[in-house]
Amino acid sequence: MKQSITQEYGFGCGIACYAFVLGISYTDAKIRLGSEQASSERFWVKSLADALNKAGLGYEPKYIKPHIRSRIYQEGVIVLIKRSKRYPVGHYLVRHQNAWMDPWINLPYNANINEAKSGFRKRLPGAPMYAILPMPE
Repeated sequence: MKQSITQEYGFGCGIACYAFVLGISYTDAKIRLGSEQASSERFWVKSLADALNKAGLGYEPKYIKPHIRSRIYQEGVIVLIKRSKRYPVGHYLVRHQNAWMDPWINLPYNANINEAKSGFRKRLPGAPMYAILPMPE
């Protein structure tokens, strides 16, 4: 199993997921994505898919409808869970070896980004809203 990647910014879960999928460090991901994205309070689903495609991977963003739902359990899928009290702006996670890589796994219990930890969880911590799906080769 690959090592999880911890986000370094309050809104950096998309950057951490991008880094995890590419197998690069969070710092390298920030450099590739640019300072504007690194300091942004959002990472749009389409922008994340475009960045993955620009890096040579084939990904497509999809709103999760019932017929798409089963596809989120494929290796390498990135999901954006819906906003909630625990995740006020939503949260990105990546599917890896039958688990979800969570770039800030202790967020619901500790909102201090300086103490963020990443890890793997069996279930999504919220309802998935969008999926960024690897395209078939």
